[in-house]
Amino acid sequence: MGKIAVVTDTDSSLPPALAARYDIRQAPINIHFGQEEFQAGVNLSDAELFARIDVEKKLPTTSAPTPGQFHAVYQAAFEAGAESILCFCVSSEISATYKVALAAREMFPDRDIEVVDSRTLSMAQGFMAMAAAEAVEAGATKEAALKVALGVGERSRVYAALATLKYLAMSGRVGHLAAGMAGLLNIKPLLTVKDGKLAMLEKVRTHKKAWHRVIELTALSFGGKPAARLAIIHANAPEDAQEFLDLLRAEVACPESVEIVEFTPGLSVHAGAGLVGVCAVAAE
Repeated sequence: MGKIAVVTDTDSSLPPALAARYDIRQAPINIHFGQEEFQAGVNLSDAELFARIDVEKKLPTTSAPTPGQFHAVYQAAFEAGAESILCFCVSSEISATYKVALAAREMFPDRDIEVVDSRTLSMAQGFMAMAAAEAVEAGATKEAALKVALGVGERSRVYAALATLKYLAMSGRVGHLAAGMAGLLNIKPLLTVKDGKLAMLEKVRTHKKAWHRVIELTALSFGGKPAARLAIIHANAPEDAQEFLDLLRAEVACPESVEIVEFTPGLSVHAGAGLVGVCAVAAE
């Protein structure tokens, strides 16, 4: 059996060190401040993103990796000895990344490249790539590794609490008046992934109640079973993420190893600084 490489994009929220540990290559989501272009996770972090937004008082735009960027990632995998590639893309409902990855595949007509629409995002997508990489390392075929990864995707859950509607107001997704009223009333919207999209689940009053509701939803989604994989996601809020993890461990049976990861700029720009949440995979 030939070597199988695993590829994803930086909307997976996989930190470079974790991606390297699993030998997962990532195509970067692009962030545009006017004519300046940055690559999420390469030369732009969440902290740098929001520092720039706070100075310019407007949001940048985002774009999928270019065909050339995906080509470079595929080419590097083949040059490293891969004979086939499994590529897990952020949901096609929120990004053109999947279509671009398919287009880049056509540049390798004689190569075996499987491009997968994860139908999710952040570490739920990242966990799919990690599961595939683990299966490959254990000797699985490409088809078997893909089946394992798709199972992880089906069992994954994403819940997060927004800290503010300020950034959604800047994007035009909610009006400034509505955002201001929500701020006065201390309303914290909760997000989840539904039908491949990041969707508003409910609105909760106060920061503390929002966090506890995210924890409650996480516990309920597992029906009393422990989580097989779990990561805390945050948008430029590492201290809050650690505090949230401590609260979560007190209420939910968590794996021994829990990663705390940046949401990453391609996603964080849409949610805003201060977001904290959970990406988890239920046990089989």
